[in-house]
Amino acid sequence: MTKLYDRVSAVIRTIYERRINAPAVLDAPHDFPNSQRFTEAWQAIRDEALAVRLEKVPRFHDLMPEQAEISANDNRDWRMFILKAYGVEVPENIARMPVLARLLKKCPEVTSATISFLAPRKHIPRHRGPFRGVMRFHLGLQIPREADGQPATRMMIDDREYRIADGECLLWDDTFPHEVTNEADEPRIALLLDVWRPNMPLDMEILSRAIVRAVRIGMRYRGVSFTG
Repeated sequence: MTKLYDRVSAVIRTIYERRINAPAVLDAPHDFPNSQRFTEAWQAIRDEALAVRLEKVPRFHDLMPEQAEISANDNRDWRMFILKAYGVEVPENIARMPVLARLLKKCPEVTSATISFLAPRKHIPRHRGPFRGVMRFHLGLQIPREADGQPATRMMIDDREYRIADGECLLWDDTFPHEVTNEADEPRIALLLDVWRPNMPLDMEILSRAIVRAVRIGMRYRGVSFTG
């Protein structure tokens, strides 16, 4: 299954790369104007995230076994509290984060929304996403710091290092090679949003919507549950 997923991902990624020329890191205010709504509310979102019972949150490879190589690589947890996936809300989880839920209602361009819990010393190895139809918005909610004060979570995107602190954000394209390391002895908590890419060529818009529909059908067929 993993080899098939990798082959299909590579084909999809190549199609998008030929039609959409995009940088690895984008301008959030320009490409995702509603990003400000989330950054302004980051403390309220953080408080809701801290109230989540972590032991009830599934690990990424529990939701997507084909991602075990990047999620279960070092016996350290990467847990995903999913509120919305490919346009489909998870009512039980939405109800537990009303501030974030209200923001999502105002931002229909957000196709997926997840609170990401990265265990201490967890390393997500270098990999690439397949789907350039969306952009990844990353908002720091509880980011540990190193002794010198800099954020202890290191993101390498297209071989460049990025570190964001609490309340800071980054909008980027996860089809570029990337990896993440939590270099602290405390968990890292972040909000991850997948945001529909604006102004795509018509053929890529059609393909993107077809892919999203196919993924929804696949989730129903597999009986994927996003709750603990």
